[in-house]
Amino acid sequence: MEGEATAPRLGPFSTAENVLAMLAMGGIMLLPLGEIVSRRLFGVGIPGSGPFAGNLTLWVGLLGAAIAAREGKLLSLATGEFLPKGRLGEIAHVLAASIGAAVSVLFAAGGLALVYSSRASGETIASIPLTWIGIGREITVRAWVAQLVFPGAFGLIALRLAWRASPHWAGRALAALGIVAGVFLGQHYALLKDHALWPWLLVVVTAGVLGAPIFSLLGGVAMFAFLADGNKPIAPLIDAYGELTTSVGLAAIPLFTLAGFLLAEGKASERLLRVFRTTLGWMPGGTAIAAAVLCAFFTLFTGGSGVTILAIGGLLLPALLADGYREKFSIGLLTASGSLGLLFPLSVPLMLYGIVAAASNQPVDLTDLFIGGILPGLMMLGLMAALGVREALKSNARRTSFDARAAGAALWEAKWELLLPVVVLTALLGGLATTVESAALAALYTFIVQRFIHRDLPTMRDVLRVVADCVALVGGVLIILSVAIGLTNYLTLAQIPSQMVDWTQLHVHSHWLFLLSLNVFLLLVGTIMDIFSAIVVIAPLILQIAPLYGISPVHLGIIFIANLELGYLHPPLGLNLLLASYRFKKPVLQVTWATLPMLGILAGGVLLITYWEGLTMGILHLMGRGL
Repeated sequence: MEGEATAPRLGPFSTAENVLAMLAMGGIMLLPLGEIVSRRLFGVGIPGSGPFAGNLTLWVGLLGAAIAAREGKLLSLATGEFLPKGRLGEIAHVLAASIGAAVSVLFAAGGLALVYSSRASGETIASIPLTWIGIGREITVRAWVAQLVFPGAFGLIALRLAWRASPHWAGRALAALGIVAGVFLGQHYALLKDHALWPWLLVVVTAGVLGAPIFSLLGGVAMFAFLADGNKPIAPLIDAYGELTTSVGLAAIPLFTLAGFLLAEGKASERLLRVFRTTLGWMPGGTAIAAAVLCAFFTLFTGGSGVTILAIGGLLLPALLADGYREKFSIGLLTASGSLGLLFPLSVPLMLYGIVAAASNQPVDLTDLFIGGILPGLMMLGLMAALGVREALKSNARRTSFDARAAGAALWEAKWELLLPVVVLTALLGGLATTVESAALAALYTFIVQRFIHRDLPTMRDVLRVVADCVALVGGVLIILSVAIGLTNYLTLAQIPSQMVDWTQLHVHSHWLFLLSLNVFLLLVGTIMDIFSAIVVIAPLILQIAPLYGISPVHLGIIFIANLELGYLHPPLGLNLLLASYRFKKPVLQVTWATLPMLGILAGGVLLITYWEGLTMGILHLMGRGL
């Protein structure tokens, strides 16, 4: 991405891994597009399209997680960033990697057992009739072939966690003991039956705090809980495979994320910034408003505020400074604006919330979620714009007179990027395409624009690099989802959600007190966890409780995303603070101090979203929806 060093040349295995991930991503994109064409021309869809897309999404997720492990990009708790440097810190990293590797090996063993089980049962993904090409037979695709990605990906992750644990061979050897321990426990899992669970929980939680990947924390809890109950390592994966490959809309997550990554590559951000500056630059705070809007645009599609800060922060900071904005304000604005956009239609976190809600038997219409987030999203963006206006007046920042010719030229140059949300929303809200099909349209559209029209991606090697970056982020999310399904199922079997409901009803009697408690809780969660992990882990539990206090799933979803968005800015562990410190080469404390005014005003916005339900539900009520 812009401003980053050239990536090192990959070896043959890593290149093959990237190509395989790109082929899987291509399959996810082409199948929904083929569905649109097939329905239009023949009145029917493609046989087996849904199951194939689901299994390809699984491959993208797990291959992406393996690539993320290779690049050291697996999502972890922010607490790991504050480990001491030197020998003590290295010991902590080795310990965390060792436990993460052990959990990964246990999941690899469970995946291998799943493959053997599916092969023995003859389970199939789909049968494809060949009569349409004049052949009187059909091709049957077996489930075990797709399931091979479980042992393969988790095995690679275990090896890579051990390898990256330390730059020294001694540290790597110690981390590799986790692999040995995982193999032993995978073969002798009966030893854990009927033994106390808490020592294993203490081990995996400690590893998570020390920086082990979040998936190993959640997956380790699920795996050891099932093993202590006398189950085999296959247990956490049985339901996970079924839910991941049949979840409606899951494939939209990697596709929209790919569209965002393709946009973030090259000069799309420069073209869009020129549009916003030529159209808004005459206003007080015009450049600041343009920067906030541009951040929201990119975060909307990538789903990750970190991607926005890293990709376009280097472009926007000099632009703000050149127009006379103070450095402290500029850094604070960009750090806070990296989270804007998560409430707007097509937001990846909103889609993930909808998928998790459906899996939790609290289904919510994605269209309702998208519409419900419009006014809250505009309000949060408006608050940042107001700060920009105030700062411009205070610092006498430069304004430019409106030039219709320059604005028209900028709009024409950026027309393809500006048309993207129009094309996607027209297809989605006009009933021409499903959410996944709209995501496929977005990915294909941005690929054509970036590769062939603007040629920001001059070669297919560049496309391959961007896809690898994309699947690494997607993999970090989907692997958490896959292991969290097992954890959710165990918690349900242990009746934890019902116990939480009983406790909450006993101690929290007020609708308003529940909302306040939810605000505080989600702020703390958002401080130490990324938004995707928090949705997957926390949302299923809160979804069981919120209806008792008259909170609709749509309003809860907007509350959820808005609070987690704010958590990115909360000191000392807010993810945006850490990423902005890295991107702008400033101490975390300095970035935190610069961001405090934005944190305060956005906190007011979050409270307004929480306690004024009409802000979320108003448009829906006017449309006769959400009643």
